[in-house]
Amino acid sequence: MMRLDKYLSQMGTGTRQEVKKFIRQGRVAVDGVTAEKPEQKIDEESQLVTFDGNEIGYAAYEYYMLNKPAGVVSATEDRHDRTVLDLIESRKRKDLFPVGRLDKDTEGLLLITNDGALAHRLLSPKKHVDKWYYAKVEGCVTSLDVKAFSEGVNIGTEEEEDWTRPARLNILKSGELSEIRLCIQEGKFHQVKRMFQAVGKKVIYLRRESMGSLKLDEKLLPGEYRELTDEELENL
Repeated sequence: MMRLDKYLSQMGTGTRQEVKKFIRQGRVAVDGVTAEKPEQKIDEESQLVTFDGNEIGYAAYEYYMLNKPAGVVSATEDRHDRTVLDLIESRKRKDLFPVGRLDKDTEGLLLITNDGALAHRLLSPKKHVDKWYYAKVEGCVTSLDVKAFSEGVNIGTEEEEDWTRPARLNILKSGELSEIRLCIQEGKFHQVKRMFQAVGKKVIYLRRESMGSLKLDEKLLPGEYRELTDEELENL
């Protein structure tokens, strides 16, 4: 059982104080009966709540797969730029957050949820969750880079070293502009870009393709999203 005002505020109807005002104004009904008290207890699983005649369905957790476009920041709010949450127009809850971060100019798979336990499992270095990226790189990527990445590279400085864990680098195309796929199990700041910088090269395009068992839906264009399927959730 849950307080009515908490139910409505969690579903984004308004702040707790705003919701209490709406209830007192007679704009909220439970099972067709106008609610009178914000503290009224309801069963969020079985009772029908409406606001101004519109159903307010309850969702304890929400899970969205987003194909993050470039130019959008991986944050819950930002004073200057659009955030990934701004793209999730169908969300019910207001406590969603991105699982991990992608740089502003990076595209690809981003999980949006309010499930903190799942986020911890996916992001914890101790869990060894694979994260696959596709990148275009200025400079000729060679087997020497593959070996270096497999042993770990220093993305810090000589004075303050910061070594990555071993990573798997697959060369798709080698030349002045190389194309690669890279698997890492960490999420250090600008990690992929800094790894290539450490071997004298520059990433000019980066897209995350998967995180653990979750793979980017090829049908999703940059900026598009969808809810996770039951199978995807079970696999995660």
